Amino acid sequence: MAFYGIASNLVVYLTTQLHEDTVSSVTNVNNWSGSVWITPILGAYIADAYVGRFWTFTISSLIYLSGMVLLTMAVSLKSLRPTCTNGVCNKAAPSQIAFFYASLYVIAIGAGGTKPNISTFGADQFDDFDPHERKLKVSFFNWWMFTSFMGALVATLGLVYIQENVGWGVGYGIPTAGLMVSLLLFYIGTPNYRHKVRKTESPMKEIIKVCSAAFSNRRLELPDDPAALYELEPQHYMITGKRRVHHTSAFRFLDKAALSKQGTKPCTVTQVEEAKLVFGMSVIWLATLIPSLIGGQVGTFFVKQGTTLQRSLGHGFHIPAASLGSFITISMLVSVPIYDRFFVPFMQRRTGNPRGITLLQRLGIGFGFQVVAIIVATLVELKRMHAIKSHGTDGPKDIVPMSIFWLLPQYILLGIGDVFNAIGLLEFFYDQSPEDIQSLGTTFFTSGIGVGNFLNSLLVTVVDKSTRRVGGKSWIGNNLNDSHLDYYYGFLTAISVINLVVFVWVSIRYNYKKETLEVTEGKVLCVQMEGKAADAPPSSLGLRV
Repeated sequence: MAFYGIASNLVVYLTTQLHEDTVSSVTNVNNWSGSVWITPILGAYIADAYVGRFWTFTISSLIYLSGMVLLTMAVSLKSLRPTCTNGVCNKAAPSQIAFFYASLYVIAIGAGGTKPNISTFGADQFDDFDPHERKLKVSFFNWWMFTSFMGALVATLGLVYIQENVGWGVGYGIPTAGLMVSLLLFYIGTPNYRHKVRKTESPMKEIIKVCSAAFSNRRLELPDDPAALYELEPQHYMITGKRRVHHTSAFRFLDKAALSKQGTKPCTVTQVEEAKLVFGMSVIWLATLIPSLIGGQVGTFFVKQGTTLQRSLGHGFHIPAASLGSFITISMLVSVPIYDRFFVPFMQRRTGNPRGITLLQRLGIGFGFQVVAIIVATLVELKRMHAIKSHGTDGPKDIVPMSIFWLLPQYILLGIGDVFNAIGLLEFFYDQSPEDIQSLGTTFFTSGIGVGNFLNSLLVTVVDKSTRRVGGKSWIGNNLNDSHLDYYYGFLTAISVINLVVFVWVSIRYNYKKETLEVTEGKVLCVQMEGKAADAPPSSLGLRV
């Protein structure tokens, strides 16, 4: 609620209160949102390598709360916001702008430690050895995101209306108070939490070590039989409690790190495979950047489009343009239970997969919905342009005689797509990460959104400058009624289709994680084998020792 209470309407505040132009406001929104989603890389590294998820989240949440308090002050205190006389507002002073953006970026720093650690800390509460808890964990991320969507719904339906019609101070003060309450509830539960023990001192150093060893052994020949590669005995993993990851054929050049070389100790197959997992996730991550760029349109151009359309519902009530974002949330809230309770069981009976479909199939379906959504957005924008020409409403403040509800289909399609896409990405990167860097692995999800926002910011700037230079008029100028947003959406459609084709090609070749978990029960070594973490149910073997 706190994040979406800011992000969903920030472009309106920047243009109406701080009087920034369209390109600057869109760029600043994307840069801030990108920072919120990119700083989790640092927060996850601190959690995995040093203090753990609980303490990283605890400290970062207090920083986040401090930023919310400062932001509420920035929009509430007269000395910190532009003054207005007879409805005419002065431009914000440099000190006021600096305080406002400093508040935003304090929130971004706090988000760095909260976003990657709270979801993974939640998943850590499930015991992989308990069949019932293991079954529940399959649904965890669906319901985790469901609760997040509830917060987003409150923000886009209620907070944006309060911000525009009651006051920005109240609109930011409510999520600040809500954040205080939610953190208090979290801290009350502290005695009951399970904490995952780190089994590696510096997980990322292990990845670097594998890459260095593979490069050092680059002239050595790989054996035909992978069993000849160096690996520790199962008893080692039983004693340490660390999972053993099995050999795959992906990124075979890294296998050379597991070759014995005089004077050096080779890396184990498990260490090599963990490095391969990071490489594999990196390839998938690259294919998520364009979908994240498409998602960046929701809080920027979709909102600006809405401000040009008819928003009256009668009796003087006008729908805030940013409130249409609630339909993304509503469609997600409706779709998550349908997906979890009907779609998954239906597909389980046909595929035998505990998840119904593989994680990458889920992502592909989500990306497909996004492609359809941006195609629909292009068609709606063409209709809006036609209405402008027909009625001559091309002034910067003219209202186009067309209902804002024409934008609904693109919002709903993005919402349904996010049930497959956003939740699938979070689960995929958690599931496929090496055991000791699952917080850092989750930042593949958050950083993809962050980089997508930065790419959107860069793209808007490049398109604006390029189209001004070529035609003299920007596709995305301050006056959207006299611009060509339809051209911009058409361009996004083209790159989205290309990206989807590349993603399908990459996902077909992806190797899912294969690992075993060894524990002793009496005098029996029990090996829990996860054949393909996303493709097959686990099985158990009993080995006498």
